[in-house]
Amino acid sequence: MNKARRAKINSIINGLNDLKAELEEVHDEEEEAMENMPESLQESARYEAMEEACDNMSDAMDAIDEAVESLEAVMQ
Repeated sequence: MNKARRAKINSIINGLNDLKAELEEVHDEEEEAMENMPESLQESARYEAMEEACDNMSDAMDAIDEAVESLEAVMQ
């Protein structure tokens, strides 16, 4: 792989890492909101939706990690 293509892939990796950091912030905010929810609402549909959103964001962060690892392997 030539230098220009490596630079493009490296730029994509950096962008993915930036996106993951942003997603992590949103995930942490949502998780904090869940933790601060009154106990009486912790079995509500809203709480379950928040919990599912956190799970989905975690899955997305894992997928980003996998994409970064795959791209790093391409450059070796």
